[in-house]
Amino acid sequence: MRSEITGSTLPVLTLTLEPGEKILAEPDRLSWMTPNVGMHTTAATGGSSGLFGALGRAISGGGLFMTEFTAERSEAMVAFAATVPGNIVEEKIADGRGLVVHRHGFLAGSHGLSVAMGFQQSLGAGLFGGEGFVLQRLSGTGTAFVELGGEIVSYDLEAGQELLVHPGHVGMFEERVSFDITTIRGVRNIMFGGDGLFLVRLAGPGRVWLQSLTPAKLAHALRPYLPSGEHR
Repeated sequence: MRSEITGSTLPVLTLTLEPGEKILAEPDRLSWMTPNVGMHTTAATGGSSGLFGALGRAISGGGLFMTEFTAERSEAMVAFAATVPGNIVEEKIADGRGLVVHRHGFLAGSHGLSVAMGFQQSLGAGLFGGEGFVLQRLSGTGTAFVELGGEIVSYDLEAGQELLVHPGHVGMFEERVSFDITTIRGVRNIMFGGDGLFLVRLAGPGRVWLQSLTPAKLAHALRPYLPSGEHR
């Protein structure tokens, strides 16, 4: 598999596959491909197979099923465009070196990857419109392509070094990084709708990737341009 990421604000991931080579992606992420690509819907992704694996992916923000793309007879090409302004990051996954990504982060990857729910916690209706804080876990062996919103700021945390991060800015981190939800009391804000501010505590060792564009901020910026119920 050869990969190319083109563009800046709304990048496109192009994957060139050898004959017989397979990749996995979310069902609704395909942008274009050559005619010699076979598509197959599957619930199996490495270690996440069957009904429970599919349900876990659905809860974590992915689809109930995945799409398997196969190069038939000759070299083939498949392309995936970003859905929000930001970046597409290519990372290697191996035993002991998995990744935890935000709920809509996984774009595509090698056939040997497993995509499963990594974490879920309700943070109140005001934070993410009721969606709460949900993460996906990428494990197995192969290459993963992850979509992050806005600009990326990464940190290599030493053992015991910590960061407190707004949940929406958590893009991705190595699975060896420990994390939990903490609350800063006494903070009132119309965005959070409560008497506490929820933050994610990330502790090293390991690398974390933070995204500057949060889902809540994007929705807030687009709200004035969306049709209201008064106009039909």
